[in-house]
Amino acid sequence: MATRRLRLVDPDPAPKLKGAHMRIALATHDRQRVDAHFAGARNFLFYEVGPEGHAFLEAVQFDDVSDQSGNHQEDGDDRLAAKISALEGTSLLFVRAIGGPAAARVVRAKVHPIKLPADEPIGQVIERVSTMLKGNPPPWLRKALRDGDAGDERFIDDDGERS
Repeated sequence: MATRRLRLVDPDPAPKLKGAHMRIALATHDRQRVDAHFAGARNFLFYEVGPEGHAFLEAVQFDDVSDQSGNHQEDGDDRLAAKISALEGTSLLFVRAIGGPAAARVVRAKVHPIKLPADEPIGQVIERVSTMLKGNPPPWLRKALRDGDAGDERFIDDDGERS
């Protein structure tokens, strides 16, 4: 599956976010809303989100996607491998829908998938994550903060203290 990545060029690529922060992914067609099923998403947008703000990291575009009906071609290709690979280092994935086998693969990649009941503007999703990080995050979010291949290093406060 062909993919394209768009990143902003910055001499200091690490966002300057205060407090514990995490990388999130959003499945989208229009790049304005979380409006795509996992297998059918044309784009994943990645943001670093903290309690006091967020920063755009990159957009990944996929050429070979399934239709939104949930019916997938059985041609032997692993259409999900590129998407799961793109999620490396991500804590949360927001989608409109995700099938059981795909969700299991995402969880094995140490990413917590979150299905939204309706299309939702990306800004609202980011604000909700930021708000949850401000106080006492719910247990599932604390687990997502602990999980991941990068370990706790991803969640170091700007003053060098672990969150």
